[in-house]
Amino acid sequence: MTHCSDSEERSDDDAEQPNKRQKKRSKERKHVSFPPDEQIVSGFAEHRDTDRKADSCLTLTEVTVAYQQSCSTHQVQPRAHILQQLQQGVCVGGNVESLDLKGERLDHRSCEALEVVLKSLHFDFINLQAAQLEENGASSLLDMILYYESTTHLDVSDNSSMGTSGWRALAHLIKQSVRLSRLDLCNVPLVDYPVQALAKALLTSRLAVLHLDNAQLSGVPLYTLVGVLKTNRALRELHLTSNVLNSYQDALQLGELLRYNTTLQTLELSSNTLADAGFEELCDGLRRQTSGLRVLSLRNNSITVKSMGHLAKALPALKVLQVLDLSENLLGDDGMQVIREPLMLNCTVLQLGLSQTSITCEGAVALAEVLAESRHIQRLDLRRNEVKVGGLMALSLAMRINRSLVCLDLDHKSPQEQDEFLKETHTRLQTEIAQRCLANANRFDLTSGNAENSSDKDLQ
Repeated sequence: MTHCSDSEERSDDDAEQPNKRQKKRSKERKHVSFPPDEQIVSGFAEHRDTDRKADSCLTLTEVTVAYQQSCSTHQVQPRAHILQQLQQGVCVGGNVESLDLKGERLDHRSCEALEVVLKSLHFDFINLQAAQLEENGASSLLDMILYYESTTHLDVSDNSSMGTSGWRALAHLIKQSVRLSRLDLCNVPLVDYPVQALAKALLTSRLAVLHLDNAQLSGVPLYTLVGVLKTNRALRELHLTSNVLNSYQDALQLGELLRYNTTLQTLELSSNTLADAGFEELCDGLRRQTSGLRVLSLRNNSITVKSMGHLAKALPALKVLQVLDLSENLLGDDGMQVIREPLMLNCTVLQLGLSQTSITCEGAVALAEVLAESRHIQRLDLRRNEVKVGGLMALSLAMRINRSLVCLDLDHKSPQEQDEFLKETHTRLQTEIAQRCLANANRFDLTSGNAENSSDKDLQ
């Protein structure tokens, strides 16, 4: 059984009108609560350890029947989608791939009826996205998921009405679960109590992956979150896409995160507004990373050629960064010229994303010079740029020397080439480049063996 070890937090919670909370529990007859004796869940079977062992031996057919009976007890209709998943699922030793409840409207009684499913099966993924969870239902369901350690990956995105009790239950789940490794909490405003509860839970959390896309984290919420993550040693991936993160205070906080956190391996910051000033802060933090960050995505962040000088200073000093995505930023040919020599000196970057960065043949020639010298870059994305035959010819010549690149992403169609000869040449050069990338991949596979597989995992 999981115990609530944070007595200080429990004391803070209980200080908020304890008599009122106790009357509320009694009125709602909730099955799950946090009583004074620190047993995290009450109201389940008296011999829950024995019952859990017996329940884990149930077949999916038996779980289906038990779920239908539970629905009858709680006076709700069994969900056809849930029945279908139980009937068509594959159960191995009590483990099932997923329980998809996306878009289901789960009121309090519907959540209570799911207890028999959660205690009988372990899931790799439970999807509660847009399940319209209200406070009582969210609290009960999340308490059950914690008590039974029902999943390793939980998605509660698009649930904005969980209330204080729901967020408190989610915080306990994050803090105390020994099995939960990934949480998706996107499209939910993380302001005031929610972000405070999340930050406090992350102090002792075992979460490895956290998705907080479009969560209104700009300003004080990000400051609150980073304050905890600077000392967090469990989280490996942090996804903050579309949070309107700005180039001043938000970028400063992210730079601080990179200066102090050496265990975070992936930082996803796409579709924000960090701009050139914010990119400078990140580059300064990157230079302090002696271990940790391997993947940094800055796609669509209003970054221009003006900040490439900061990247040029950081590139030769990078110790661990393997993936850098600068796609959908206005870097241009001049930007490629600025980072050309620093890229040659860099020994860590394996994957470089430059899709839709206003590169033409001139920029492609600069990158071809990098490929001719580099022994490290394995993947380069140049899609949605104006790279015509001249740029392709330079890249093809570089590939005759290069032994590291295994994937060069290019547009299949020739950009605005009218002449038939140029179109044919464009196609021929792309074929030659693809063949040389394939030859490098085969050579790398033969010489490195399993090393390639481990590298691929790092790049995901």
